[in-house]
Amino acid sequence: MKIIKTTLLSLFLITSMYAQENITFQKPSQEILELADFERAPSISMDSKLDYMLLTYRSTYKTLMDLNVNEMRLAGLRIDVNTNISSTVTYITNLKVRKVKDTQEVQVKGLPANPRITNITWSPDQSKLAFTNTIENGVELWVLDVKSAQATKLTEANLNANIGNPITWFRDGQSILINQIPANRPNLIDTSKNIPTGPIVSVSEGVVSQNRTYQDLLKNKADETNFETLVTSELYKIDLNGNKTLFKKGDLYVGTSFSPDGEYLMLTTLQKPFSYLVALNRFPMKSVVYTKEGKEVKEVNDIPLNEVMPKGFMAVREGKRNMGWRADKPATLYFVEALDGGDPANEVAYRDEVFNWEAPFNNAPTSIVKLTQRYGGITWGNDDIALVSDQWYDTRNVRTFMINPSTSNENPVKIEDRNSQDAYSDPGNFELKRNEYGRYVLAINDNKMYLIGDGYTSKGQFPFIDEFDIKTKNKKRLYQSNYTDKKESIQSIEDIKKGLVLVSIQSPTEYPNYYFRNIKKKNDLKAITHFKNPFESLNGVYKEVITYKREDGLELSGTLYLPKGYDRKKKAEKLPLLIWAYPREFKDKNSAGQVTNNPNEFTFPYYGSFVYWVSKGYAVLDDASFPIVGEGTEEPNDTYVQQLVANGKAAIDAVDKLGFIDRKRVGVGGHSYGAFMTANLLTYSDLFAVGIARSGAYNRTLTPFGFQTEQRNYWEVPEVYNTMSPFMNAEKMKTPMLLVHGEADNNPGTFTLQTERYFQALKGLGAPVRMVILPKESHSYVAKENILHLLWEQDQFLEKHLKNKK
Repeated sequence: MKIIKTTLLSLFLITSMYAQENITFQKPSQEILELADFERAPSISMDSKLDYMLLTYRSTYKTLMDLNVNEMRLAGLRIDVNTNISSTVTYITNLKVRKVKDTQEVQVKGLPANPRITNITWSPDQSKLAFTNTIENGVELWVLDVKSAQATKLTEANLNANIGNPITWFRDGQSILINQIPANRPNLIDTSKNIPTGPIVSVSEGVVSQNRTYQDLLKNKADETNFETLVTSELYKIDLNGNKTLFKKGDLYVGTSFSPDGEYLMLTTLQKPFSYLVALNRFPMKSVVYTKEGKEVKEVNDIPLNEVMPKGFMAVREGKRNMGWRADKPATLYFVEALDGGDPANEVAYRDEVFNWEAPFNNAPTSIVKLTQRYGGITWGNDDIALVSDQWYDTRNVRTFMINPSTSNENPVKIEDRNSQDAYSDPGNFELKRNEYGRYVLAINDNKMYLIGDGYTSKGQFPFIDEFDIKTKNKKRLYQSNYTDKKESIQSIEDIKKGLVLVSIQSPTEYPNYYFRNIKKKNDLKAITHFKNPFESLNGVYKEVITYKREDGLELSGTLYLPKGYDRKKKAEKLPLLIWAYPREFKDKNSAGQVTNNPNEFTFPYYGSFVYWVSKGYAVLDDASFPIVGEGTEEPNDTYVQQLVANGKAAIDAVDKLGFIDRKRVGVGGHSYGAFMTANLLTYSDLFAVGIARSGAYNRTLTPFGFQTEQRNYWEVPEVYNTMSPFMNAEKMKTPMLLVHGEADNNPGTFTLQTERYFQALKGLGAPVRMVILPKESHSYVAKENILHLLWEQDQFLEKHLKNKK
């Protein structure tokens, strides 16, 4: 094994010991490079009064230098210990402000040099923005006055952002509660030099505890100590002039939430013991409510360590959960408790119960509704109306009820009962508005509420707005998009009386832009933004959503791209085909066969797609349907391989029937579970000439307590796990395959070891395979050097094994 020092950065790239090949970072062909090296348009957010718009800018990619930080991985966190913020954060590099009615953006004044901005938080009255700026040795607090576009620094680089956003506005908008590094913080333990004082011992007391695989867990006492050091904060109250006072002494704060009226503050802290089996979200926690001045009012929740969970996706812990402030009341908490012990296997009349608890909590909590399925969420309206949902995973059923939150609802009014995977029946989401507390509640006008829907149908996508009558429960359609050559997305209803709606509109060659539409006036459309298409070279590329059937009659679909200038009538040249897909599990064929691809979406190539290769003379079938269906008592994975191969054959047959491709030159690829799909397709079929599998898991015995939607463990159905594991069937894989993985994958289940061991097996058995480990990358890839090299690797591999295949 050799080590190459790159000329680009002071980093070391260790090449594969198996491939016996030294390589420095490469760039893809000019056609692909032009598409990959684009300038990203800004993102926007607006105040609720529609007076001002904030435009945020960031770089298209990070660099390897950005990823080369002094990082600790503890209890599910990845922390840059030099700056005290997540090492995975993506920074904003510039801010501009614009009046919504104007067209000219105003550069924010006073920003630091080379800003690295995140944690942007609007003030309650939306006249200001607080944000953090990360410098070499820490995180600073800044405030932006929106009207004047002036930014001001309030603190030195002493904020603690290791656990998330360290900013919480007080209700008056004149002060901010911040998480600050304690003045007497101890030094971190260097575990590479620390001599262990004893072994690490884990014990099972005979209680069933089936946890899925997690990354970045605590491993020893030194990890525990460092975790406590990095998470501990002191809370300070700071005004807009930078004057600050200690609000609460140091503790492991993981939740900070003011009541809507600002009079109370709920603080949630981690407690000991910590765990080596689960991440911090399942550590013991305690929630205490204080007055806004910091005086303790009541301990409202005490959550024990949660290492042991019942089996199944609908399993939850016992005790109070989902605790938060009611958005429509000054200071009332709500929470949920399981009535089945948290175990979905228990047969009970009701699964969950929802409670109200009014401050100052002198009285007992009051029940507002019991649910026969697992609690799915609640949306508050006013004293008389709230919407609560329940759900059940095995049936994919989701229901929505209308309740009176001021009373106990023994018979809540059901207004929705549907399969959550049935896109055609989706009624949409109820529109929300900001109330007098600055919180979002149901938008209710003269006993009417409003639904905004995506509008998927068998004939295409037509987003809509429906009026819902609270008394009659009837719906009336107020607006439906009728575009057939563009895609319109309804963002929000700004003024229902005037008919003013915020929408975005795009087409395959028109970048998504924002507009105000008056739904009461025909063709009344006013542009707000004017973002340009950064991929002009794709203009002229043919794009179509095709539908076709699997051999069992199941409807499938995918978005087909053909190269610019390709003669679809003569079809003289038979093109190589690339298929990109991600399998999804369904419990019914009707939902599995629905089309949710829209041919009018803007064509946006990104590192994770094959669309780049349409510029190099390939046909591409993007987002091809690969449903895995298990109806009734049958589980989807019982016939995973058969359905996977049938999906692949149907896709190839469909494009081949159109006359565009050489079916002997078809490649397939996918990321994560799509990589797992790719390896299985090459293992169990001869449909494909080449495969690209990125950041996958290939040995399911290493995820023995479930993966994706599989709830059964390995010992219950070993034949399913073994059959689905490409590693267990490596001797069958004889097709050229490119394996790619991030060196520092942070995704549960897809450890980098999965790719390394699979490659070893394939190489040992003589399969034609190449492995690329991208330095410093997690489950998704972000560094420009790595992404350009990845595109080069894929291009070289496809040119050799697919396009020029004889």
